[in-house]
Amino acid sequence: MLTIENLHAEVEGRTILNGIDLNVKPGEIHAIMGPNGSGKSTLSSVIAGNEDYDVTQGKILFKGKDLSGLDPEERAHLGIFLSFQYPVEIPGVTVTNFIKTAINANRKAQGLSDLGASELLKKIREKSTLLDIDSKFLSRSLNEGFSGGEKKRNEIFQMAMLEPTLAILDETDSGLDIDALKIVANGVNKFKAKENAVVVITHYQRLLEYIVPDFVHVLFGGKIVKSGTKELAHELEAKGYDWIKELA
Repeated sequence: MLTIENLHAEVEGRTILNGIDLNVKPGEIHAIMGPNGSGKSTLSSVIAGNEDYDVTQGKILFKGKDLSGLDPEERAHLGIFLSFQYPVEIPGVTVTNFIKTAINANRKAQGLSDLGASELLKKIREKSTLLDIDSKFLSRSLNEGFSGGEKKRNEIFQMAMLEPTLAILDETDSGLDIDALKIVANGVNKFKAKENAVVVITHYQRLLEYIVPDFVHVLFGGKIVKSGTKELAHELEAKGYDWIKELA
């Protein structure tokens, strides 16, 4: 599904990614861990097409299609979803209207008509129940006045509604208490299916107690220096990241 080959990227002339190789297949959950400044969020931004970053070498293939030259909207229409570490506020635009616009934009890109009102409402009810979201929440302006947990829950709600092929969760566990973490993880686990994949970016092993990865990759100095199973996350929790420097 997602194939990254020898990916190098920089921002404002400063190199951040130094040769990333990664292969994500349908049905898999991959966790990417690493210390601050290792390139985790940069990797997610580059996959999603953030124009602040320049790819200087290598390539990203999604379902066999080279993503170079495609803007973020085109990548989203192909089925790539990025959950932001710091979701933006959009005053005056309700959660429901935002979701409706996003879904219909995707459908238009696929040559489909807008989703009918009754079908949209049914889907909203189904997914909001899944994530324990109150109906009043859906009428609020997007992320305006939301707590950290509400913002992250809303990101997962968007993912559930859009049903992407590849979901990239950039430090979704940041700032969540244990109850919010369980709700978010439950949404991710129910999203997982044999035809889609999830890439979870996190500092800490605690999220991986609830979202169990098939593979764990350690990013350091802009490169994946070690890969393994969920046991690798436990090793990082016990040892920290200092020992990873020896592998770089």
